[in-house]
Amino acid sequence: MKNFELGQIVKSTAGRDCGELFIILDIEEAYVYIADGKRRRIESPKKKKLKHLQITYMISEEIAGKLKHNEKITNADIRNNLKDYQQTLE
Repeated sequence: MKNFELGQIVKSTAGRDCGELFIILDIEEAYVYIADGKRRRIESPKKKKLKHLQITYMISEEIAGKLKHNEKITNADIRNNLKDYQQTLE
């Protein structure tokens, strides 16, 4: 089984958001809650099955740290982290 972690950047492999990047905000047994800061915001994260996600092995230390310490995360934080990750791919 894949190991998912808080703050990890993942890619959707199914659904209307297929191919989009997200950051994991919460983990349950067979599901994770993800957000991208635009269409899926912090206030209403997407509940997604683990099997519909591809791991990138990139973890946003900033987001992960804030989640672990119950600090406030903004949609701008998520957007900036995803933008930085996409720039490393180019």
